[in-house]
Amino acid sequence: MAILTILEVPDPRLRRISEPVAEVTDEIRALIADMFETMYDAPGIGLAAAQVDVPIRLLVMDLGDGPEDAEGNPGKNPRVFINPEILDPSEDFSVYNEGCLSVPGQYADVERPAVVRARWLDENGVAHDEVLDSLTATCLQHEMDHLDGILFIDHLSRLKRDMVLKKLEKARREKAGKKAA
Repeated sequence: MAILTILEVPDPRLRRISEPVAEVTDEIRALIADMFETMYDAPGIGLAAAQVDVPIRLLVMDLGDGPEDAEGNPGKNPRVFINPEILDPSEDFSVYNEGCLSVPGQYADVERPAVVRARWLDENGVAHDEVLDSLTATCLQHEMDHLDGILFIDHLSRLKRDMVLKKLEKARREKAGKKAA
């Protein structure tokens, strides 16, 4: 397994439309393992293949909502979504304060359908069709946006988006200044 480089705004590769996965192969499973390692290292709760410069319709997520371990820590619950589709978004919306590994350290409230019915394949090529809600629905929609070249900041007003990007640029300058010192 390997830690992959996560693309960050304004990298134009983040705006590509991802292609469907034709077949779940050992190569795809190796990419999935690398994506989980990268996501956990970042740390994050979701990662789309497009964010690691592989424009295919694949994403991983782990909301840490698995069974607790012996010390009472939240358990891992890794989930793989290959060629995911949203079939039936609810008319009710929820707002989450979203962040993104491709827009590091920046957060903003984003409104999305609160409940979605989704269809996808897992890492074994098994088809799933489930109703998802809460953070699971939000995270899936956020990561699926990456597959279509959309970032969470695209859901913000121009003013809010510009503020987020200015904060990001300021943080990058400060980080570069510390490295130079």
